[in-house]
Amino acid sequence: MVQKTVVELKNIRKEFPGVVALDQVNLQLKSASIHALVGENGAGKSTLMKILSGTYTSYEGAVLVKGQEVHMKSERDAFDYGISIVSQELNYVPEMTIAENLYLGREPLKRGCFLNKKERNKKAGELIQMIGMSFDPEMKMGDLSVASRQMIEILKAISRGSEVIIMDEPTSALTNKETEIFFQKVRELKNQGISFVFISHRLEEVFSLCDEYTVLRDGKWIGSGLLKDVNEEKLISLMVGRDIQEIYPPVNPHGDQVVLQVEGLTGDGFEDISFSIRQGEILGFAGMMGAGRSEIARAVFGMDKPTAGTIKMNGKLCHFRSAQDAISAGVAMATEDRASYGFVGVRSIRENIMLPNGDLFTRSGFWQKAKINEAVQTICGNLAVKAPDADTLVGNLSGGNQQKVVLAKWLVRDVKVLILDEPTRGIDVGAKQEIYKLITELAKKGMAILLISSDMPEVLSMSHRVAVIAQGKKIGVLESAEATQDKIMKMIVGADK
Repeated sequence: MVQKTVVELKNIRKEFPGVVALDQVNLQLKSASIHALVGENGAGKSTLMKILSGTYTSYEGAVLVKGQEVHMKSERDAFDYGISIVSQELNYVPEMTIAENLYLGREPLKRGCFLNKKERNKKAGELIQMIGMSFDPEMKMGDLSVASRQMIEILKAISRGSEVIIMDEPTSALTNKETEIFFQKVRELKNQGISFVFISHRLEEVFSLCDEYTVLRDGKWIGSGLLKDVNEEKLISLMVGRDIQEIYPPVNPHGDQVVLQVEGLTGDGFEDISFSIRQGEILGFAGMMGAGRSEIARAVFGMDKPTAGTIKMNGKLCHFRSAQDAISAGVAMATEDRASYGFVGVRSIRENIMLPNGDLFTRSGFWQKAKINEAVQTICGNLAVKAPDADTLVGNLSGGNQQKVVLAKWLVRDVKVLILDEPTRGIDVGAKQEIYKLITELAKKGMAILLISSDMPEVLSMSHRVAVIAQGKKIGVLESAEATQDKIMKMIVGADK
């Protein structure tokens, strides 16, 4: 197949008040290809795609579709030019059927004003069949898996006649198996002539799925090319502007004293879980999404009540009736869904650190402003939080800096056990390196850390020991020297039989 250029962005410049978000950025998308758009958080990827999809209409430079310069004034204009975007947060109505979601607002009519439900279901069925899926068009969207909903969103774009589909972090909530199936369907659509722009922080996915790449850094175009001509190390160096020889810092030796001892813990989604973490040790939890890892963490942190088992801190039996009990005992947790449970986006950095620590920063019911300001300044400096000031809304920060604020609100306390559930999900590689360095420094100071991650290289490289969790049970524990991805996967597969 002869590939032609279907979309070209030339010398794009976009300014917001006081900020140049994009400066002379270029991108060329070919027909029947998957083009990776990569860069750290804040590099300008989303801004560029909002220009291409008609969300931002004020900019300098040129947008060409099939060689013709166009200026889209809305997302509807982008649809008319065959361009659609599938956002990270899917736009669907769970109580409506697949067919209803596919043609919402564009329902086929008969006699000019009556809904033609039969025609709608027929069209939906043809689209579903086109990608080899077997869903009934009258199934509710809420009954589908996340991966299937992603595909329906792509079908919605195709139903509008889109030849270019932008996918922004489409696998962030998918299991490894769902991701594999999803990628296979995307490849099939590419072979049918559809072009994709793929935005992801997961470089292993970029190399697995994509044909070409464009790198943005600090709002500037750094380079483009064929992925077969670069390796991961080269791509990372283009993204961050420096060579990263070792993303993972060396893990320091740990102490002998057991800080956290869990015995026979049983609850919703897990059974008979026992493990210990020593002073300065990082214990990794490896397993597939849905294996019960997060549920175990929530029970240890007092968010959920276990039905059996014991928790000891430094040999003392603990009964955590709430998260506040766990916090008072020196346990802190950064949840996997930081946007819902980790921070309040419409509140400032200062307020996010204040709110869970009223016992530290109040006297006689009044906030101690001087003490708060000193603590916030110190902890944000230690964690290198990048923000204009402590009054910056956390929702306006990059993912990496949001995660630092989540940690900051706990690290103003005397934390003995830190639970980190997917601490680098949705974070760019440069910010990941900073988070990894922070984790090892906390362990070096004697903190016991439970690291839960679906990123296998992360959990292998950052842990002293790795506990393998499958189907709500602990399958085994491996020392770092013997833990490999193959061995862990065989343990998980064996548990599924």
